[in-house]
This record gives sequence, C-alpha cells and structure tokens, in this order.
Amino acid sequence: MQQDNRGTSENAFQDHPGFSRRDVLIGGAVVGLSVVPLSWAASPDSAKGAGGSVSGVRVTNKRKLGSLEVSELGVGCMNISANYGAPADKEQGIKVIRTAHEQGVTFFDTAEVYGPYTNEELVGEALSPFRNEVVVASKFGFDMDAGGALNSRPEHIRKVLEGSLKRLRTDRIDLYYQHRVDPNVPIEDVAGTVQDLIKEGKVLHFGLSEASASTIRRAHAVQRVTAVQTEYSVMERSVEHNGVLDTCEQLGIGFVCWGPLGMGYLPGTLNGSTRFDAETDLRSGFERFTPENLAANEPIVALLRQFAMEKHATPAQIALAWLLAQKPWIVPIPGTRKLNHLQENLASVNVKLTSAELLEMDAALAKLTVHGGRMSPMHRRAVDVTP
Repeated sequence: MQQDNRGTSENAFQDHPGFSRRDVLIGGAVVGLSVVPLSWAASPDSAKGAGGSVSGVRVTNKRKLGSLEVSELGVGCMNISANYGAPADKEQGIKVIRTAHEQGVTFFDTAEVYGPYTNEELVGEALSPFRNEVVVASKFGFDMDAGGALNSRPEHIRKVLEGSLKRLRTDRIDLYYQHRVDPNVPIEDVAGTVQDLIKEGKVLHFGLSEASASTIRRAHAVQRVTAVQTEYSVMERSVEHNGVLDTCEQLGIGFVCWGPLGMGYLPGTLNGSTRFDAETDLRSGFERFTPENLAANEPIVALLRQFAMEKHATPAQIALAWLLAQKPWIVPIPGTRKLNHLQENLASVNVKLTSAELLEMDAALAKLTVHGGRMSPMHRRAVDVTP
C-alpha cells in the first residue's frame, strides 16, 4: 500500500491499519519458545489444499453479512496501494485482485483514504471486467481537503461518494462503511444520509467501522446496518468483550475482520529484528510493532506454528481458520500484494478446526500475553468507545 500522509494532522487517520498484510518478509522461525503440547493430530481432509501446494484453491462457500451474500473469505485491497511499504506495481496489484476473483472471491474492500484515492482507482480497474459478479465495499469519513480530519457531515458524504463511484468505475457501492465515527455528527444523521443514498440506488448496504456497540444500535435503529468492520484476530479480541460481537449477533449484522493476520505479524515472518520504514509503513508508529513487543509476542506465533504443523498448514492459515470457525456471519478480509500469499490465504478455507481443537487452542492462547497496544495513541483516539 502506498505511503500514507500520516503527518498531516492529529486527526489524520490516513488508513485503516486493518487491511494489512505481510509485505515485510523479514526473519525466520521462532526458536527456543516453549509451547503447550497439542492432543490432536491432523486429518488429511482438514489440511487439503493447505501447506505445500496451494495454487488453484477455490473459495466456494458463501456467507451472509446481514442480507448481503459474499464469499467466506474476502480480500482487503489497502496494502496493495498504501500504508505497508511503498505501493506495489499496478499490474501486480491488478493481477492479485483478478486472481482472487478467478478463485472464487467475491468480496473486495477498499476506501477513499487508501492512497488516498489510488486504491479505489486500482480496485475499480481490476474489477471492471466482472463488476456485476462481485461485492465492492468502500468507506467515507475523512476529509482529504482538511488534512484527513474526521468528517461525516451529510453534504460531505454525498460529495465523496461521487468521487468514489467515479474511481471505482461503477454506479453503486455495494457496502458503504463509515470509516470512523465522527463525534461531531450524530450517528442518526449519518445513517439517515446513507438511507437516502440507498433509496437513490447509489449505495446498496450500510456499514460501520470501529464503532461501539451503542453506536451500532443507534445507527441500526435508523438504517439497517449490514456489516461492522473492526480489527479481530487471535491476538486482538476486544470485540469479544466490549459488546460489539454480541450486538451484531443480536441484530443480525455481519462482522468483517480487518487485520485478521495481526497486521502481518501472525504469519511468522516478523520478529524483534524487523524494522519498518517510518515514511511508508504505519506499523512503525504502532506499539505492538516496536522491536521489544515484536520479540515479546513471538510465543503467539510459535503456538500457531505448532498447531499448523499438526494440521499440515501454515500459521497464517490457522489464524484465518480460527476466525472462520467463530461464527458463520464473520468474514475475514486478509490483504496481500503477493500471489503466493494470496494462495496461502485462500487455502485456509480448507483447514477445518473442530470444537475440541478450538477449545484447546483458546486455552493455550489464554495463557499468553499480548504485548503492546494495537495502534498508535493517535489512531486509537479515532476508535469509537461511546458507552
């Protein structure tokens, strides 16, 4: 993903760090870490397509986000263009997106702020030959003309929607999220504006990102919320405890996981020696990605690696399979700019964890501590925690 304008202002949330991927491939296996022994072994069927040969894996199962049907695994497109190192080559990015579609992915996530603008342009071009076969999600909520400050005023939403439609080469956005809750605009006004856009046919479904349970309920009372997108992974489980997942389940709202691979940490390619470019990589300012915390969190990856060995899979596939096993209305959207990582991610749909395995995995994870906050203090201030 292209470098983000992170230095523009205190409120600049130039990116949703959650559509992240492992673009920085540094480091090797975690060694010397003690991990609890596992009682279960791999079954050939559960690991089919995982591990070694994964090319050509097809995603065939669908899931429902509210009434919106999507592939059980989506693709977060952000880091092709921004925020996890310098932008990828355009043709490479298009190839990754089109390959994902060829292999059954129907759900693609982008946002105005990614680049800004360049990711929507890339996604629009990549998906244009088969636009009617896919679900496109994008987001509003920042004002690029004001240094990236939060702005969800009704007139601003209408303005930026027109720009997104043009860049995405489409006449409607299937799922339109408020990227971050704007404390200066009542959520009822935001939901009402999107409701009007739905009536006009320019938006098909309404979503919220990083919203609190109470905000979700207030918005849903005005306009049905189809999906909530928030960071969720084996090492970031706040939504299990703050009421967000419970609220989604109660209201029939789908949940989309950004950062399902821990912003590139869980595949096991990063360690305490990894360094991030402060000019192009958001993680350089995130507490969880300091050298000390990268090293301190290695037992989590070691645990995933041991589970992966038992299932003939990879740590990334175990992390994604764990999410897919949580609820049938949860859809992870791992992102990547590399075809081999795309194949690895897609193969996770063939890794099946039983109830007993999930209990054992959760018990093992509960014994481990996650070190470091998931974002920088500035980014955390943009997360809605309205009681």
